[in-house]
Amino acid sequence: MGDRVKGKVAIVTGAGSIGPGMGNGKASAILYAREGARAMLVDYRLEAAEETEGIIRGEGGDCIAYKADVSKSSDCKRMVEKCIETFGRVDILHNNVGIVESGGAIETSEESWDRVMAVNLKSMFLTCKYVLPYMEKQGSGSIVNISSDAAIRQMAYPAIAYSASKAGVIALTREVALEYAAKGIRANVVLPASIRTPLVVASLTRAYGGDIEEMMKKRDALCPMGHQGDPWDVARAALFLASDEAKYITAATLVVDGGLTMRE
Repeated sequence: MGDRVKGKVAIVTGAGSIGPGMGNGKASAILYAREGARAMLVDYRLEAAEETEGIIRGEGGDCIAYKADVSKSSDCKRMVEKCIETFGRVDILHNNVGIVESGGAIETSEESWDRVMAVNLKSMFLTCKYVLPYMEKQGSGSIVNISSDAAIRQMAYPAIAYSASKAGVIALTREVALEYAAKGIRANVVLPASIRTPLVVASLTRAYGGDIEEMMKKRDALCPMGHQGDPWDVARAALFLASDEAKYITAATLVVDGGLTMRE
């Protein structure tokens, strides 16, 4: 247990994982708690948030699990109000929710485009919309939005809606960061690449099927470091940006990729 965010309150969306193992949001929530934050664990599947809650409480941390669909304005509003009611403030907003749907401009349906945009981008707009007034009143706050390397490079398979939504996260974060910089509020983006998570496994299974471990070996080989990252790598980057160690960092994009995005 540490104290890098001791005394702070963190809302973590996507704090569960879609399958067995550790996802980026789950790892971040646990790490915030280990470093002294009280955490609100938000997921559209309550049981997933409760699993994370059990881990944190088992380590002596303070948290609550909360069910919300963050693509809906009413859910986001109630989520923030519940955080204020429970903890009295909100210091960190960590947006980790995201889905992947494959397809290029022709193959992608309008329904798929709208769904991906709502979950990946609109959700971050809505959470910021309802958190910012409280942060502004406090005169402080840190927002960490999780994007993807797909925002700045082509994916291995067509996923036009996903890539566009993740690029939008960078622009949204920049606008929030600059508008609120003089008010003590910071906003930054983490761009993970080649992180082994339950979501990646599920997405590759849907896109390709076949031997998952063989695909993972191929992903390892693509990385300059020779292996993929893990969710704790993303969580540590997020913790740094959320903490006072990054007090002069805002509107920044931090790539967590083992050098992959620099490889042609």
